[in-house]
Amino acid sequence: MRIGLALIALAAVAAGAVALARSPDREDGKAGVTVRRYELRSRFVDRTLPQVAAVPPGGGEGRPLLVFLHGRGDDGEESNANDAFLRALAAQGKRAPVVVFPNGGEASYWHRRRGGDWARYTLDEVIPDAVRRFGADRDRIAIGGISMGGYGAYEIARLRPRRFCAVGGHSAATWLAAGDSAPGAFDDAADFERHDVVGLAQERGRRPWRRAALWLDGGDRDPFLTSDRAFAGALGIRMRVSPGGHDGDYWHRHYRDYLRFYARALERC
Repeated sequence: MRIGLALIALAAVAAGAVALARSPDREDGKAGVTVRRYELRSRFVDRTLPQVAAVPPGGGEGRPLLVFLHGRGDDGEESNANDAFLRALAAQGKRAPVVVFPNGGEASYWHRRRGGDWARYTLDEVIPDAVRRFGADRDRIAIGGISMGGYGAYEIARLRPRRFCAVGGHSAATWLAAGDSAPGAFDDAADFERHDVVGLAQERGRRPWRRAALWLDGGDRDPFLTSDRAFAGALGIRMRVSPGGHDGDYWHRHYRDYLRFYARALERC
């Protein structure tokens, strides 16, 4: 099982996603949604990284913001900026948030580690920049993601729990012990222990995430199902399990469920 989890994490691509050609400061329209591409210089990870955002019809002024984190080994921030996601976003109508898809590198796992502070990059650079750039509501922000990004959403949100109205993990890459984790997901066992969201929830329940609306889901053939169920149980929430594996077919079928969850939580925030 450990080998299987490692291989899945290494190849956690949004299979079947429609990759969009990168070009900073470009706009494209899909499903009535404007797709923006731009670059962000980060001092926390010491590099310039491409970003993608999806702005619903009518513009972003005053809309809530959703930060949606990608998985490991895919094509970065572009993996979820696909037709299926954009159609699901447009279907939310007036409740649709602006969505920013940060670039988290191949295997950052969105936490502070030797290669940089990916959590602070998201919290203190990606989010403030998106709020300014698109005129989004700084008081209504949600964070979620797929696989590595699902883990990262919970890791980041626990650091600033008052910042987020909702947190979502979709096929979240979680482990119950350091020895089970995929190669490269953490620097070493001590790094795992510092960023063990399942262990934290088992000790403190949902308290590290305060009053945010919480979501976890996964396919019934997902190799992370056991640890994600343990995580959901510790959080005191119901994990949504549907037919499918750890792949793009599963995620594409559920984008609309995800966007509906975030839109409702942000509306009530």
